Amino acid sequence: MEVFGSNKKRKGFYVRMKLLRSRHGKAENYFFFRYFKWILWVSLSFYFFATSIGNHRPATQLGSISGVLSHAAVRLQPRSLMQLRVYVYELPSKYNSDWISNERCGNHLFASEVAIHKALLHSQVRTFDPSVANFFFVPVYVSCNFSTVNGFPDMVHARGLLSSAVELISSELPFWYRNNGSDHIFVASHDYGACFHAMEGRAVAEGIPEFMKNSIVLQTFGVKYHHPCQDAENIVIPPYVSPEKVQSIMSTLPITSRRDIFVFFRGKMEVHPKNVSGQFYSKRVRTQILRKYGNDRRFYLRRRRFSGYMSEIVRSVFCLCPLGWAPWSPRLVESVALGCVPVIIADGIRLPFGDAVPWSEISLTVAEKDVGKLGRILDHVAATNLSAIQRNLRDPKVQRALLFNDDVEEGDATWQILIALSEKLAR
Repeated sequence: MEVFGSNKKRKGFYVRMKLLRSRHGKAENYFFFRYFKWILWVSLSFYFFATSIGNHRPATQLGSISGVLSHAAVRLQPRSLMQLRVYVYELPSKYNSDWISNERCGNHLFASEVAIHKALLHSQVRTFDPSVANFFFVPVYVSCNFSTVNGFPDMVHARGLLSSAVELISSELPFWYRNNGSDHIFVASHDYGACFHAMEGRAVAEGIPEFMKNSIVLQTFGVKYHHPCQDAENIVIPPYVSPEKVQSIMSTLPITSRRDIFVFFRGKMEVHPKNVSGQFYSKRVRTQILRKYGNDRRFYLRRRRFSGYMSEIVRSVFCLCPLGWAPWSPRLVESVALGCVPVIIADGIRLPFGDAVPWSEISLTVAEKDVGKLGRILDHVAATNLSAIQRNLRDPKVQRALLFNDDVEEGDATWQILIALSEKLAR
């Protein structure tokens, strides 16, 4: 070992070590250095073997599940997820899998409750030992109860089904009461989230069920102002859009294809908006758009649903995303996934995964009061920075962050949820 003092180019001193050699050029302590690597390898192997045994805990849960996380899988996780462990309750089939008999259950715009559950079942962060879990996922599908009258999800059973599930898990295992449910996760993918009603007035009047107010709610509903339906710890998630449908469209019409539709919208646009419970649908925004631009050849506006409408999105430059009953819309995800610039018309909306999706760089936001100026606004953007917005929109990371997959994929929507949960651990 040699110690060097400071000089004009160095401040302080540093240490350099070297093997001391004999006069004949052979290293001293030859035997030790020759076998040192084998001694080190045996020592480390014994250490990791002992550690794995010490960390083993028996599996305990409502049902019987076999399987463990592989060390290789764990190594693939980013550092922020290394400490995250999520326990997924095994509930009787009436709470989830029975509903899958209806094919729509796993494919409609509220199907994130199904997709997240499916992805977590095979996730690297899943633990089969609840005693080491940071969070507990409660897999209850409440949006698959479709009305026989209008075909839309009927939320009338949601509160009772969730309450029943909580009674079951709290009676079978002790973890609900450990933190009064604050480490338990629910999905509320309906219009007004955990208020479980499509009409805002009724949703606010009924509020979030008391037993969920301490818990974490993954919900599509999010606004930047105070609202009773987000009065629980919540993470805003995107509505469900089938990645298979997106890939199918892109295989025939790539997002770089020619876009011959300037402004696109297909959906409910009432000439005389329905007045339900004292509320006007879309706060009359969609009606104003139809009246103002219905005869404008630049605007491709259609009121009737069409199963293949994604093929129209991929042909469009701007896609209108006005509020409906709630601020959010599946058009947000569909537009981004297919390279159409989303035009968000929903005052105060809180968008999902702001850290991963640069919304201000890939979309436009137009105030509800300014829909009458929509034509001029879009003309100005088309003449100035449209190409920059489209370039940002084509970033595959942006698309990936808003789509759910059967298995968690790096950067996808379930991955973003796990990142958000891991950040809660760091607080």
